[in-house]
Parts: sequence; C-alpha cells; structure tokens
Amino acid sequence: MSEETKNLETAAAETQAETAAETITEQNLDQMVTLKKGDIVKGTVIKIEDNQAYVSLGYKYDGVIPLRELSAVQLDNAADAVQVGQELELKVISIDDDKERLVLSKRQVDAGKAWDRLQEQFEKGEVLEVTVADVVKGGLVVDVGVRGFIPASMVERHYVEDFSSYKGQTLRVKIKELDRETNKVILSAKEVLEEEYEANKRRIMDSLEPGQIIEGTVQRLTPFGAFVDIGGIDGLVHVSELAWEHVAHPRDVVSEGQQVKVKVLKVDPEAGKISLSIKAAQPGPWELAADKFHNGDIVTGTVKRIVSFGAFVEVAPGVEGLVHISQIAHRHIATPHEVLKEGQEVKAKVLDFNPAEKRISLSIKETEEAPEQPSRSERNRGGRDQVESIPKENLSFTLGERFGDKLSKLK
Repeated sequence: MSEETKNLETAAAETQAETAAETITEQNLDQMVTLKKGDIVKGTVIKIEDNQAYVSLGYKYDGVIPLRELSAVQLDNAADAVQVGQELELKVISIDDDKERLVLSKRQVDAGKAWDRLQEQFEKGEVLEVTVADVVKGGLVVDVGVRGFIPASMVERHYVEDFSSYKGQTLRVKIKELDRETNKVILSAKEVLEEEYEANKRRIMDSLEPGQIIEGTVQRLTPFGAFVDIGGIDGLVHVSELAWEHVAHPRDVVSEGQQVKVKVLKVDPEAGKISLSIKAAQPGPWELAADKFHNGDIVTGTVKRIVSFGAFVEVAPGVEGLVHISQIAHRHIATPHEVLKEGQEVKAKVLDFNPAEKRISLSIKETEEAPEQPSRSERNRGGRDQVESIPKENLSFTLGERFGDKLSKLK
C-alpha cells in the first residue's frame, strides 16, 4: 500500500471519530436541553449550605435543593437532611437557563414513594421507627417521607407536661390514620407501648406466685395506696398494706422513685391486677418487739382505745397492750374514762409479755405508789367519832323512837 493511500485512510478514520464524538456531544446536549419541569433525575450532593444543597446532574450547570424541598418537615439546616457525596433521586421544580438556575426537590420524590409504603404499613399494622423532627403545640412532628404527626395524647402511656426533650428522639410508632388527599398521617407511639406493656404484663404475671418477696419502685401515689413497678408492670400496695402502723396517706411513708421490697399477696390474670404488701415483706411489730420487752419492765405508751373493761396502750408501733380496769388505779373506778383519755401518754409496768400470741398485759397502778391505809385503831376511832358527832337531841330522839314502846311495857 502506498504512503498516499495510508494517509487517506488515517484521515478518514480521524474524521469518523470526530463525527462520532460530535454526535455523542450533540446527544448529551439534546438530553440537557430537553430537561423539563416535572422530570425525575438522579444527582450527587456536591456542596451544602445552611439553607440549601447543591447537586451535580451532569447538566451544564448544577442544580439546587432549597431547604423547604429537602424534607417534609421543617429543618434548621440542610445538613440535617443530606450529606456531601450522597446520591439522590430528585424532581425538577423549575429551570431558568438564562440565569443558570435549576431548582430541584427531594421532598416531592420522597412523598410520592412514601404514600404507597405507608398504605402497606398501615394495612399490615407494622411498627415504624421515626425520629422527632420538631415539637409543636399539641404533639410531635416526624418525617415518614411525608409529614407525620403524633398527638400529645398518643406519645406515652402516661401524661407528659413538657415535650421539649423529645426532639431528636427515636420513637416506635404505628399508623393510626392515613389520608392521602388531605396529606394527613397520624401516628401513635402509645399504642406500641400499650401492646408491649400488656405482653410484658402477661409474662410477669405468669411468673408471679403469692408469697414471693420481690423488689420494686414506687411509681405513683394515690389516696388509697401506692403503685409499685415490679419489672415493667405495676402492682397496687393498698394503704393498709404500707406499714404496720396506721397510715393516713401513702406519702407519709413512701415517695415516688423509692426502691421497696414487696410481698405478692394476690395475682388476678383475668382482671390484670396484682396486690402487693410492703409491710408483709418486713418483720412485724411483734417480731421486732420480741427482745425489746420483758416482764417487770416499766414502759411509756399512748392510750389508743378505751373500752369498758380497760384501756389499750401502744408501747411500740403496732404493739398494743391491755391495762385491765383493775390495773388502772389503786382506788375502785367504775369506768376507765374516770382516769384515762385517748391520746394520753402513760407509764405502765409489763405484767406478762407473750409475742407469739401477740399479747401483753400492763399495769398503770403498779408504777404508782399506793396510798397509805389507815390503822385499825384509826378505823375504830373513826367509827366512834361518827357516833359522837351526832347531836344529843338527835341521839335521844332516835333512842326514844327506837326503844320507847318497849320501855313503856316495863313500867
């Protein structure tokens, strides 16, 4: 082949390559030129500013995603939604080639995909994990591809006064209401918590038996008792089971958050109730008093009750002894009320102490010195004095009346 022929072939190949390159470039340009509003495109985040993100699409200039188009919920910063290098699927909102401005939306693409997914999750009753994006009046706002709302009454099983700490928290929720036409998505975290609570409650109740001693935490107080958490479920300690002594209000003996030992009294799976006792998990007052009192001891106590046959005196919390009416005073009394009154503090001597039978006999008079008894001569003299104290006229009148008829017969 001649040199001239080779040169001609080389020139032809170069011309063909140039033509092909021009064709590819024209095709790309045609593709860019035909980009229109509403198109769905893919791009990569190349730069993030506070209120927008820049995306490379392979177009003649970069596109921008305004802050409002990054998410279905309000954001403080674009970096909260995307990061540099992230590939996104976006919708073209507007094109202005003269100003080289291409506006894109991530939010609209996410919303389009979200509704079908949410409908399926709603029908299946699936549990979703969501992050709280904002706290507003009435509840919490989350991003589930569209704006989702958790009403305040559906956040927790209990009342919450301040939700400010919930922002940024991850919650597990179920969809309660879904309406695509009105763009409404109502979610509930409470429903998930209720289901988990009931499942845990059944498991724990199955493991409980009356008589068990377990530890718990006082959750809340009411006038009729205290609710104690025993591993994720609550049992009730009635006010009568809080302490061995009388309790006017639960707050007098326990406080919320306090760790306590409780005894299981009753488990009712059908009613879902657990009855507990704090006092039964502790030594009883008579057990504590077993080594405290001995026969002959002088103790101080408070008169708790007065009955016809005596008075009950509390000598230790929950330990009452009986002072029989014959042991109240050295003198004869018709009723204990002559000497004692309820609430009075007295000293008493232990006559008999039997902790096994929960019985203690006391004497008040044994702690007091007996009054002196008059001598026999004083008692006799007292009799003569009584006779001598009668006026003579009364005495003679009396004798005359008494023996007058008999004396007249002797005359």
